[in-house]
Amino acid sequence: MKNIDLARDAAVRIVYKVLREGAYSNIAVKQELDESSMKRLDKALVTEIVNGTLRNLTRIDWVKSQFTKNSKIEPWIEDIIRCGIYQILFLDRVPDSAVCNESAELARKHSREGTVKFVNGVLRNISRNKEKLEYPDREKDAVKYLSVFYSHPEWMVKKWVKDYGVEFTGELLKANNETPPFTIRCNRLKISRSELIKILTEENIECREGSYNPEAIYIRGTSSIEDKDSFKKGYYQVQDESSMLVAHIIDPKPGEIILDMCSAPGGKTTHIAELMGNEGEIVARDVHQHKLRLVEESCVRLGVNIVRTELYNATDLDEDSLEKFDKVLLDAPCSGLGVIRRKPDLRWKKEPDNFKELAKLQREMLEIASKYVKYGGTLIYSTCTINKTENIMVVKDFLSRNQQFRLESLIGRLPESLICESAEEGYLELFPNTNGMDGFFIARIGKR
Repeated sequence: MKNIDLARDAAVRIVYKVLREGAYSNIAVKQELDESSMKRLDKALVTEIVNGTLRNLTRIDWVKSQFTKNSKIEPWIEDIIRCGIYQILFLDRVPDSAVCNESAELARKHSREGTVKFVNGVLRNISRNKEKLEYPDREKDAVKYLSVFYSHPEWMVKKWVKDYGVEFTGELLKANNETPPFTIRCNRLKISRSELIKILTEENIECREGSYNPEAIYIRGTSSIEDKDSFKKGYYQVQDESSMLVAHIIDPKPGEIILDMCSAPGGKTTHIAELMGNEGEIVARDVHQHKLRLVEESCVRLGVNIVRTELYNATDLDEDSLEKFDKVLLDAPCSGLGVIRRKPDLRWKKEPDNFKELAKLQREMLEIASKYVKYGGTLIYSTCTINKTENIMVVKDFLSRNQQFRLESLIGRLPESLICESAEEGYLELFPNTNGMDGFFIARIGKR
């Protein structure tokens, strides 16, 4: 098989693993590419087809159903057709005829000879009629239309429409299907952002300053950032801008004692240490030892020496830590709906029933976290999800039962472009469509 066929074959195998075997797309793609000798452009094509197919799965299946009727299709052939439809509808670089031919060859490899003509016929028919495709009527059923056209589960669309309205939800779904920027956080304990940009440019990495954080840099042109000397020397950490804002809202000071209750893999922990000038003490906890090792490895690489890791379950109360910390961060386990654009298959792995259980867990953890805060101290609650049930409703429930705590304004801790009514009140909701960052929620709660 030619290189370009190898790329498409790899993409189909990854999609099959994700949809049929429950693999996570980001992990499956990394494993496949790490073991491959394909050229950079072919690896980019693999990533494009996998992520694009998973992002647009409902729309692809809607189109597929119009051209296969009630045909019973075996899994390998269905996934080959899905990847083919994605390329025909969304990729302009390769002629449709080439997509049809190479998809037919993949059918020959993964199934019996009789499926070759079927795959070829279906895809050529779609190619000929792609300008005439019909989707659900938006005026008659906006939720159905948005679910199909932007490929999100109908229950998820319905929830967001209820919380944010039809127009905002449509923009959010569209943003979820766009490729997010690759963002790193300059480690200012070792180097300035301008110096790092110069070094990255010398390493043939395209880069520019981020939008909201003084440490943020957007980069392009590399698929193996961990192999770069600049990474090995600890000049930066991979981290989205929304996640970076957490440490700035915490506003840590040198000499403070801070607890990060769910610290792995360590992005926020090490950022807090950087803002403290590496002076003070941070206790970084997690329930998994192998994840704590990731925190420790990051600290060593970044030159952070004020972090002490502890294996501890955040749902258990630590009597020895009561009212001990100046600041406590609870970056709570959540549904992760804010990072769908980075993990396109995540939308297919969630169920609406998950939210109630998650919110119950989050309320329990926040209650415990509050007990570790000194009087006059600060409690930060954050998640990487877009879901009021897990975010502001958890915070308001907590405040209703704990009168000594109150939200504190975020003014002075955020860039001007993010100042809004909720930020003045004490919390921030971030969205891919309005902020260009991962979806995130951050609340700053003071203890009187």
